[in-house]
Amino acid sequence: MELSPFYEKKVECISCKKSFTTTKIRSKLVKVESTDTDFCPTYSESSVPAYYYNVFVCEHCGFSFTEDFSKYFAPGIKDQIFNQISTKWVQRSYHSERSISQALETYKLAFVSGSIKKEKSVTLAGLALRIAWIYRKLQNNSQEQRFLNLSRDLYIESYSTEDYASTQMSDTRVIYMIAELSRRIGDIDLATRYYSKIIENQRVGGEAKVIEMAKEQWQLVREEREKVRAATAV
Repeated sequence: MELSPFYEKKVECISCKKSFTTTKIRSKLVKVESTDTDFCPTYSESSVPAYYYNVFVCEHCGFSFTEDFSKYFAPGIKDQIFNQISTKWVQRSYHSERSISQALETYKLAFVSGSIKKEKSVTLAGLALRIAWIYRKLQNNSQEQRFLNLSRDLYIESYSTEDYASTQMSDTRVIYMIAELSRRIGDIDLATRYYSKIIENQRVGGEAKVIEMAKEQWQLVREEREKVRAATAV
C-alpha cells in the first residue's frame, strides 16, 4: 500500500487551550524541483506543497498560528483576540487536504492573529512572504508585490530590533531577505546597500550558500542599474 503524504496531528490551541486536529505532511515525501531567489519552493507535480500546511487554525476560536509563534501572551491580548477574532469566527476546519485558496486563507488568518498577538517581526515577515509566494503561484502580481513589500519592511524591523536572535534566522539570512525583497519590489538602492553588507561581512563565516546567492543577486542589481543609467543617458 502506498504511503499517504498526509497524516493527522492533535494540536492544542495556544490561545483557547482547546484541542483540534490538523493535517501535516511527511517531509520525506516532499519533492522540491527548484527554489526561487527568495526561497519560494517549486514542487514536483507528484508532490504536495508542504508549506500549505504550516498554519494551525483552531476550529473553536479561530486563532491561527505556526510553530514559530511563542506561547507567551501579554496581559489583555487574549481579550483582544476574543473580541477581534473569536466573536466573528464562523466555525470551520482546515484539517483535510488544502487547496491553494484555503492555504492563502490560513496564512492571512495567521498574519492577523500574529499581528494582534504582537508576534516577533521576523515571524510576521515569514508569514507575509509565504502569502506573496501563493499570490505568485496565482499570478496576481499586484498582491504579490504588496506582500513582498510588507515582508521586506518587517525584516527591516526585525533586523533593527534583532528579534530574530533566538530563531533559526541568522544575521546573514535576514540581511539577504531585505536585499532580495527590495530588489523584487524595485527598491534597487536599498537592495544594493544590503547585498553589500553581506559581501563586506563574508569573512565572519557561516551561510556560505546565502553569501553566494547575495553575490549573484548583487551582480544582477549592478546590471539593472547600468541599464537604467544607459536609458537615462540617451
